[in-house]
Amino acid sequence: MGASLSGKTGSRRGRRSGGNFTPMSDINVTPMVDVMLVLLIVFMVAAPLLTAGVPVDLPDSEAKAITEEDNKPIEIIVTKDGVVYIGETEVKKKKLIPLLSAMTEGQTDRRIYIRGDQGISYGTVMEIIGKVNGAGFNKVALISDPKGR
Repeated sequence: MGASLSGKTGSRRGRRSGGNFTPMSDINVTPMVDVMLVLLIVFMVAAPLLTAGVPVDLPDSEAKAITEEDNKPIEIIVTKDGVVYIGETEVKKKKLIPLLSAMTEGQTDRRIYIRGDQGISYGTVMEIIGKVNGAGFNKVALISDPKGR
């Protein structure tokens, strides 16, 4: 399997014997394009299969979509001194429930997270949870740090 690059059919000189062989300086991209096309096809076929789940025929509705603001939980923070905050705003314990009701516009299905300092008493946290739950808010959760932090 030989090829003559010099244009002379009778010349049998090799690289080392001083022939006029010039190396090819172009990169052959055909194999790379072939591999990319195969990968593209594989991903196009596999992408619809990645959405796993149970197929359900959902009913039509004219309800508005839930925005991120509507779904955002309210965070109540109780410091080791017993001071209560909603977000970053300090709140008196007497005004906690009226403020929560005003923030949620009477919608008691909003999530409320309570973040209590580990140095405060159990009774202080239970007082806050009791007030919030007594106002009709049922989605109340306690926040803790994950182990190992």
